Amino acid sequence: MGLQGATGLKDRGSAPDPVPRAPARLKSALVWVLPPVAVLALVFLYPLALVVQQSLSPENGGGAFDAYASVFASQSFREALGTTVRLAVGATAGCLVLGFVLALIIAFVPFPGARAVAKFIDVFLSFPSFLVTLALLFIYGTVGMANGAWTGLTGAAEGPFHFPTTPWGVLLAEITYFTPFVMRPLLAAFSQLDTAQLEVAAGLGARPARIVRQVILPEALPALAAGGSLVLVMCLNEFGIVLFTGAKDVTTLPMLIYGKAILESDYAAACVVAVVNIAISVGLFGLYRVVSKRAGA
Repeated sequence: MGLQGATGLKDRGSAPDPVPRAPARLKSALVWVLPPVAVLALVFLYPLALVVQQSLSPENGGGAFDAYASVFASQSFREALGTTVRLAVGATAGCLVLGFVLALIIAFVPFPGARAVAKFIDVFLSFPSFLVTLALLFIYGTVGMANGAWTGLTGAAEGPFHFPTTPWGVLLAEITYFTPFVMRPLLAAFSQLDTAQLEVAAGLGARPARIVRQVILPEALPALAAGGSLVLVMCLNEFGIVLFTGAKDVTTLPMLIYGKAILESDYAAACVVAVVNIAISVGLFGLYRVVSKRAGA
């Protein structure tokens, strides 16, 4: 009794197992955090820092912001910035309209193969952008199928289709390629829409256009905003479509960076344009994240 009581008192009075100390937990966390941070810094942050440094340290000397002043004062930069913004805004607007209409048809108009089309949209998102441009050139290019058929039928020296090498061709290619990026969140939003609302509206005599305007569109606005923000960011940075169309009169910021760095070897100016492009893209991406968060994407 005395021995057991003493043992019980000893057990009850003994201190609990020591909690791991903060330095040990911190060391364990650093072991897992530092490697990915180091890889990120080496692969992304270090090249980005070099671009910023090069933009502030022109090879021909001068002040830190002389390259910025020179680039901002140049007509080519202002034209490239305007062209980039116009194409991005135009393509985003086209993608929103076309994506909304196509998503409506797939989600609410029953037809054979609707599910297969929806699956194909997911696959299409993985395609490189230049494939769309090549397809348009094969069909509407100078020696494409449409011009070949025209010259074969009429005997003309050349066909009437020359728009792929114009800003309209770039715009068409961007709308064609980026529309699925709007359709994907829309289809997800439509799948969560309560069909009872549509049935009630139809039962009250509402026409399809009114149902779309008053029932479906308000529910789709967050998904439209998220998809449109993403498309706008990607259009601002699109390089492959503009390059493969061969549109000589279309110079966007990515094309200007390519020309300054590769063709003119003016690396300071190229880095300045790159910094501007990055700043615009990061700002719009931040807006996209805010919109996506509110949309629940």
